[in-house]
Parts: sequence; C-alpha cells; structure tokens
Amino acid sequence: MSESTRDSIVKAAAELLDEGGPSAVTFRAVGTRVGLSHNAAFKLFRDKESLLAAIATAELRRQAAPPRRTHNRNETIGELRRRLVGYVRWARNYPERFKLTYGRWARDYAGLGEAATAARGQLVDLVRQCQSDGTLPQGNPERVTAMLLSIAHGASSLALNGHLSREGKGKASPEDIIDDFLALIG
Repeated sequence: MSESTRDSIVKAAAELLDEGGPSAVTFRAVGTRVGLSHNAAFKLFRDKESLLAAIATAELRRQAAPPRRTHNRNETIGELRRRLVGYVRWARNYPERFKLTYGRWARDYAGLGEAATAARGQLVDLVRQCQSDGTLPQGNPERVTAMLLSIAHGASSLALNGHLSREGKGKASPEDIIDDFLALIG
C-alpha cells in the first residue's frame, strides 16, 4: 500500500478517536471512512494498539516541527510561549488525541518513541536558547523543559476536567497559567 493510503487510514482513525474515543476506532469503521475494506488496515497495522500508536506518533511529529527562526530574546521567549500555548490549545481542541498521546502504552513502538524524543528535543533546544539569552533562568535544560511541560500539561488537564477556567475555578485559562509562569520565572 502507498504511504498516502497509510496516512489516510491514520487520519480516519484520528477522526474516529476525536468523535468517540478509543472505542470508536475499529478497523471496520476506519475502512468504511477511507473507502477500503476493513482488512486494508490489517495489512499496515497488526492490531488496534498499533493503529492508535500511529495516531500518537503523527501528533508528536506535528509537535516536533522546527521552531521559527529567532533573532533576539523577545522572539526566542515568544517562540517558547507559542509552542506551549500551541500545546494547550491542541489538548483542548483534541482531548482524545491528547489523552492517547500522553497515556500509558502497553508496549514500545519505535516510531512513537522516536517522535516523542524529537518533539521533546525541539523544546529542550528552545529552552537552551532562552537560557542563553537570559529570558529563562539557568539550570538543567531537561529539567526546565520538564517543568514547563508539567505546567502546560497540568493546566490542560485541569481545564479539560472543568477545574480551570477564566470564569470559574482558578480564574485563568491554561494560556493565562503559561503566561503567569513565564513571567514568574523570566
């Protein structure tokens, strides 16, 4: 099968995931959506978890897109903010993909691990740039990245579960929390 067929299957599976969670992703439903037999996906994915891992891998690869080129400290911290805000907006727009991507996996998937490493590496590099230009405090860039991801992930989870909103609990959106945190540490 062609790469475009594989991409179409993963895209259809992601749409089904968005509409009904992991239980909505079946080989039959994916085949119907793509216009292929339900056996077509079996030729590319050995089981449902492999197909779900392909969705998570695609999401992480999208997040690992190269950062915008920056020329000064305001642009560098702006790029970091853009990345973190993009993360929380993605989580709110695609909560099932968010839960899937950052959930527990029963086994290792090479592509998934590689995509996760690349996405995190992009963010670590951006943190290093911010530390170099003085917009973030010095420290282990891996740990600073983990801290920033914890803030973005936690704020996203709280908002998705109704425990954080501008009008209600916390009196802030996840984006507000990111801005507050960057101001606090910057």
